[in-house]
Amino acid sequence: MTDWRLLLTRPADDSAVLTRILAEKGIFSSSLPLLDIEPIPVSETMREVIQGMDRYCAVIVVSKPAARIGVDLVERHWPQSQRLKWFSVGSATAQILQDRGLDVSFPVDGDDSEALLGLTPLREAIARPDARVLIMRGEGGRELLAERLREQGASVDYLELYRRGLPRYAEGALPERIQAERLNGVVVSSGQGFEHLRQLAGSAWPELARLTLFVPSPRVAEMALAAGVQTVVDCRGASATALLTALRETRPVF
Repeated sequence: MTDWRLLLTRPADDSAVLTRILAEKGIFSSSLPLLDIEPIPVSETMREVIQGMDRYCAVIVVSKPAARIGVDLVERHWPQSQRLKWFSVGSATAQILQDRGLDVSFPVDGDDSEALLGLTPLREAIARPDARVLIMRGEGGRELLAERLREQGASVDYLELYRRGLPRYAEGALPERIQAERLNGVVVSSGQGFEHLRQLAGSAWPELARLTLFVPSPRVAEMALAAGVQTVVDCRGASATALLTALRETRPVF
C-alpha cells in the first residue's frame, strides 16, 4: 500500500484525521479540501419538523455534519430526542450521536445506503403501515435511500441542515498539487465532492481523469465513469476502514 500517494478532498478536519490514519500505515497523502460546510439558517419550517419528531418511526442521519448540526437543533427545540429510533449510515456518524447519549443503530458490515437498508432494526421500524422516516442531511444527496424506503411503503421527509461550498483556490492549484507531489490517486467522499473536483480541475480534467479515483458508493462511481474517469474504485463507504480495504485490494497505475 505504500506505493499510493493520495489526494484527500474531504473537509479540512476530516482530512486531517484521515491523513494521520494513512500515515500510520505508511501511505502518503496530501489534503486539498473541496467541501466547505455551511449550516443553513434555522427556518420556521425546520423548527416545525423538529418539534413534530415524535411522528417518525426512524430518524436517519447520513453524515457527520448532519449529526453535529442536527443533534444541536433537536436538543434545542425537541429535548425528547432519546425517545426516537436513530440510525446512521456509518460508524463515525453513529459515534457522534452516541457521544450525545443517543441509542443508534448502524451497519457494521458496510458503510453505505445499501448496508443501512438491510439493517434489521430499520426494516422492523418501517414495517408498520403508517411508517414515516426523517432523513437528516445536507442539501441534496442520497436520493437512493429515500427511494428504497418509499418502495418499502414508508413516507420520507428531509431535514436539510447544511450546504457544501467549494473553497477558493488559485487557478491551476489542483493539477499543480498533483504534479508537484506525484500523486497517483484521489479520494472523494460524496457526489458533490466529485463535482467540485471536476470544477476545480477545469481544462486539466482529462489528465486528472487518468488517476485512480476512490469513491464511497456505486452512485458516485457511476458519476465518475460517465465523466471519463478511467479507473474508479468503489470503497463501499467513506470511512477510513473502507478506504484502507480498497487500497489493499487495488494496485497503483503508474
